[in-house]
Amino acid sequence: MAKQFSRLDEEHRAFILRQHMFFNASAAPGAHINLSPKGLDALRVIDDKAVVYLDRTGSGNETAAHIRADGRLTLMFCAFEGAPLILRLYGRGRVLPRGGAEYTALLATAFTGLEPVGARQMIRLDIDLVQTSCGYGVPLLTYAGERPSLANWAQSKGEDGLKLYRREKNQVSIDGLATGYEETDDAAVD
Repeated sequence: MAKQFSRLDEEHRAFILRQHMFFNASAAPGAHINLSPKGLDALRVIDDKAVVYLDRTGSGNETAAHIRADGRLTLMFCAFEGAPLILRLYGRGRVLPRGGAEYTALLATAFTGLEPVGARQMIRLDIDLVQTSCGYGVPLLTYAGERPSLANWAQSKGEDGLKLYRREKNQVSIDGLATGYEETDDAAVD
């Protein structure tokens, strides 16, 4: 039932755009596997071999640590509405630091220059395999909307509070792996 492709085609792109969320999975040798849900408003298709998502400040920074240690990254999209399908993107991840040249260029071109409160970095996936499968086991769910909780939390912290939080919580993974995250004072915030 699974089909494999070397790149995203128009059907894949259209499917991605219809979804409301995706999951990212990463791992490093000897470390716990990380699996995180993300809202699709954060993801952009760059071209047929790359996607990027704007990563916001959270309780950990496992994906960045795993990318630094190993590089492998998988994104998965599931159809919770409509026809069943699962789409996975396999490849190598790269962390684009907030305020860096590539981050700034993508913020301007892919995110219309709007940086949400709590933005931490971008995660880019250079795709080496696209795989679809039936998705018959995925339940039908109804989308009710985005949760305001993360934005509200980040807003209440303020930029100085977020910097302190990232220094305390986002420097190492749960397994003690360095994330490579460095706080910069010149990163722009909307």
